[in-house]
Amino acid sequence: MTDLADFPATALAPAFATGALSPVDVIEAVLARAAAWEPRLAATYALDRDGALADARTSEARWRAGTALGPLDGVPVTIKEIIATKGVPMPMGTAASILSPAPADAPVAARLREAGTVIFAKTTVPDYGMLSSGLSSFHPLTRNPWDVSRNPGGSSAGAGAAAAAGYGPLHVGTDIGGSIRLPAGWCGIFGLKPSNGRVPIDPPYMGRVAGPMTRSVADAALMMTAITGDDARDFMSLPREDVPWMDLDGDVRGLRIGVMLDAGAGTATEPAVRACIEAAARVFEAGGAIVEPAEPWLTPAMFDAFDTFFRTRFWAETKDLPRERYSLILPYIRQWVEGGAQTSALELYQAYQQLMAIREAGVRFSQRFDFVLSPVAPMPAFAAALPGPNNDPARPFDHIAFTMPANMTEQPAASIDCGQTADGLPIGLQITGRRFDDIGVLRLSRWYEQARGPWRDWPPVPAPSPAPAPSQAPDPFQEPCP
Repeated sequence: MTDLADFPATALAPAFATGALSPVDVIEAVLARAAAWEPRLAATYALDRDGALADARTSEARWRAGTALGPLDGVPVTIKEIIATKGVPMPMGTAASILSPAPADAPVAARLREAGTVIFAKTTVPDYGMLSSGLSSFHPLTRNPWDVSRNPGGSSAGAGAAAAAGYGPLHVGTDIGGSIRLPAGWCGIFGLKPSNGRVPIDPPYMGRVAGPMTRSVADAALMMTAITGDDARDFMSLPREDVPWMDLDGDVRGLRIGVMLDAGAGTATEPAVRACIEAAARVFEAGGAIVEPAEPWLTPAMFDAFDTFFRTRFWAETKDLPRERYSLILPYIRQWVEGGAQTSALELYQAYQQLMAIREAGVRFSQRFDFVLSPVAPMPAFAAALPGPNNDPARPFDHIAFTMPANMTEQPAASIDCGQTADGLPIGLQITGRRFDDIGVLRLSRWYEQARGPWRDWPPVPAPSPAPAPSQAPDPFQEPCP
């Protein structure tokens, strides 16, 4: 029988409505799952067992009284640590932060709370959300449940690990260059980076979005029913639209789909990744889509401009920290940030112009295809303790050339598991749609999810193990962060 922690969100409301399941039973199962995995994964921050049980009991009473708030009432949720939840400090993944309770829920957390979800934990991030890694100067090292010697990716590191390990069905991430899709791809889950502004966020910034990270496309769509729509705190949020989020039926026949295996910049695609993307493309072709090679449009100058701009931005935001706090930031991050001190005004302007060039070129390119398939990342998950695949603060973004452009062009893009390496590491397929066609990306993802056929089981839940005797070696999953 399926463990309650593994139930999809879409199955919970019908079971709550009939009394076949209780929100209390479900959150207890989810908390037990987290307790079994956390010594190895360290995916959560500020897990609130008592608060979660109280919220679940309140939800249970609503369902019994026939006053449920909707299909998400009583469904367990985690929220990425850098999204504010009232009363919980936001360390931003760094030991350099001053901890103080957040005064209010950020928009996405507020919408989920209004929908009756049980927010039971925050999920970990690296320092300032600026790594594709589970490495943080504040949180313990977060690991990948498929192989705890590997990285879950980031910056939504804990969300990716928690979803793959089955800490309930719904997890919220954020993404400014791939931070939803990279951990989704490396953890074998589904992640949607919505069109910019589709899900309101606070504080807003160029390219920054929030979105669902789940085990299924349908669960991500269900979350979108609650978290979309305008919010006054996000001056870039889109007006509320009547999008049929749960209408996921679709067909690929006649769709023109491009397949991009070379990003045009950054790290070259590894053979194992290329093979899985090509196999996925054949599934679409067999379904009747018109599948064509898509040549890269991103240039190295465009790609390097992203690094220049954001390196300089973070230098501006950290340079005035007191020395004792600045020294607590991960050394890798400090090495990267300090390069921004040398950026001239002209260089910063030119970098911004290149970001606008990405926007123009990418949107024009997208008109050639209905959707574009590509790798999420050019390599599988890397070593757990590394800050990035190449461990080079001079070239920290070389693995995000497939993901970052959609943030600048504001296009929706998803990651869905499409295969694995010989040693079982997941490989993510990125599906990118035209601007604002979020429902199209969800439908295409759902079609592929069904067409790819039977899929493998999720990582097995670890059995509890006794604490080591004093004479034994320390637990290898509990070493301090580098």
